[in-house]
Amino acid sequence: MALRRSNSYSKKHVVPYTRTSKRKQKAYVKVIPPSKIVKFTMGNLNAYKEGKFSKSLSLVMEEKVQIRQNALEAVRQFINKKLDSLMKDQYLFKVIPYPHHIQRENKMLTGAGADRMQTGMQLSFGRPIAKAAILNKGNEVFSIHVSTDKNVSLARGLLKQIYAKIPGKKKIIYRERTEKKI
Repeated sequence: MALRRSNSYSKKHVVPYTRTSKRKQKAYVKVIPPSKIVKFTMGNLNAYKEGKFSKSLSLVMEEKVQIRQNALEAVRQFINKKLDSLMKDQYLFKVIPYPHHIQRENKMLTGAGADRMQTGMQLSFGRPIAKAAILNKGNEVFSIHVSTDKNVSLARGLLKQIYAKIPGKKKIIYRERTEKKI
């Protein structure tokens, strides 16, 4: 069955549904969907630690929103593939939020005869289908660290290309890292 549209879940005021326990009887969440995000940090981490990447771009949310893990993974794959082909170990790319919130769905059937197979809004709590990250205003979603101005313009272009894949209002923030010598 296909995924439900994301605007069904992108409520502004959502109560996080994350309560798990080691003992199954005490857990509110009985089944946790597996994580789809494979990596959270990609690129040349050693060069970043040495301070070679002095320029950074971040995608920052301007409103409270839920982002599904499949949207984060799709954007991660797209950006990492483009960065790897264009810059080849001259970048560090990070996915910052971790999807903890478990989304539920009360499956409904439509069409002729569907009224006999479902209970409607009776027992409508729903079953876990996916995970999402709940982000507040000002939270970073992705950050790309590079060394040259040419790479900054390439990274900015990539972040602009993914605007349609991430819900809500967002902006790109540019920062330069300054080293303090003692």
